[in-house]
Amino acid sequence: MKKAVALKYAPGEAEAPVVAAKGRGRIAEAILDKAKEHGVPVQEDAALVEVLSKLDLDQQIPPELYQLVAEVLSFIYRADRTARERENEW
Repeated sequence: MKKAVALKYAPGEAEAPVVAAKGRGRIAEAILDKAKEHGVPVQEDAALVEVLSKLDLDQQIPPELYQLVAEVLSFIYRADRTARERENEW
């Protein structure tokens, strides 16, 4: 069954990203649909989703997950930058 976890990170508001949404099955599909609808890049990592899905909503990720989540955030920032560059080319 498909699982999804959405993270939210607001520098200055929280020390680390927090779990904004999580679910499996239909809820996971709805999370992914919302991400696509709003142009939010999606990184698929089943092992990371499994670990993050054990956290509570609005819970900050624990320090032992910082490195993994940093890699995901790096992917997202690169994807955003690439998308902006492509928009500017048009």
